Amino acid sequence: MKITYLGHASLAIEVSGRHIIVDPYISANELASHINIEDLKADYILVTHAHGDHVLDVEAIAKRTGAMIVSNAEIASYYEKKGFKSHGMNYGGTWNFDFGKVKYVIALHSSTFPDGSPGGNPGGFVIEGEHKNVYIAGDTSLTYDMQLIALRTKLDLAILPIGSNYTMDVDDAITASDFVECDKVLGYHYDTFGYIKINQEDAKRKFYEAGKDLMLLPIGDSIDL
Repeated sequence: MKITYLGHASLAIEVSGRHIIVDPYISANELASHINIEDLKADYILVTHAHGDHVLDVEAIAKRTGAMIVSNAEIASYYEKKGFKSHGMNYGGTWNFDFGKVKYVIALHSSTFPDGSPGGNPGGFVIEGEHKNVYIAGDTSLTYDMQLIALRTKLDLAILPIGSNYTMDVDDAITASDFVECDKVLGYHYDTFGYIKINQEDAKRKFYEAGKDLMLLPIGDSIDL
């Protein structure tokens, strides 16, 4: 499983020969100006919630690639009415796709499309594929429900927001990694704009002192699990 950081909360995941894009907010992100959405491969687009900084490039990528949009029932229906392929899910639900298993899990946040349409309940994803398990938290606060993930799944990586203001901060993300019982963390949703700028070295130090590994990838860089 290969995971590429596309900036903000956007990811590209290659697993079992399939290409997945998560929460594409790329074309308006100045920090990701070297990423061309026309070059991205996508068989699936996973959407955690409906905010503009997570759905900006969904339609452009889906129109070009024919990718299936996977999200909660309301977001899936929103895109289906526009003619896109979609697969709706809800909390606690699991589906076996051709690249692996996906479970839709709780996130505490809000979710409204830029045009004012309701985006249902925000969520996160647990992906199991190629014998690797990854938790993508989406935009969320720290919540005790995260402990339920570890009851079902032994994670190889937790992808957690760390920018604060709209989501967890670094300290809460450390606690979240305890809750999901995963000490290997990829941080995201930070530095894109003023409210979520962080001190990266301080964040890494805090994780290190807690006995954990925080990865903050340059935009466009990848890790292999």
